[in-house]
Amino acid sequence: MPEGGGAFAEVTNQAGKPMATLRTNMAVGSACVERFPYSVLETQPMAALTQGGSTPRYVFETRGDVTAPYPTINTVAAYGIETATAPTGEVACPIFHFFTWPPTSASFGAGYDPVNNETPGDPSLPYLEKAKLYMGTLEYLDIKRMITSLRPTS
Repeated sequence: MPEGGGAFAEVTNQAGKPMATLRTNMAVGSACVERFPYSVLETQPMAALTQGGSTPRYVFETRGDVTAPYPTINTVAAYGIETATAPTGEVACPIFHFFTWPPTSASFGAGYDPVNNETPGDPSLPYLEKAKLYMGTLEYLDIKRMITSLRPTS
């Protein structure tokens, strides 16, 4: 259990590799000191999680160098739930997947990792191209279905 209460759950695949984590009662806040090229691969509102007039959305998005061969601190693809306003323009702050969940906030998602995640196609493709291909896998569709099935209990 995280400090200060809340819940923690890690979802793994049959090989024990992490696919997503759920954490509640998170303290959030971040400063956007650097921006990166970004793309939104998929997004979907999650009306069942609306709190105080704010509707979170499921998102699979990327940041960074489209030619990078593997993930780095500045080049990443991730899926999860977020309440923050969607970026506009050509660059965005780092990925910060948090959503309102009483009493504070929560996170539910993970970064795409071709070592952990099923990855079709040519292994020499750039990392962000692999992330796009990952969206077509049964593994990704199962993870998305699991994450988007989250509902409050009361």
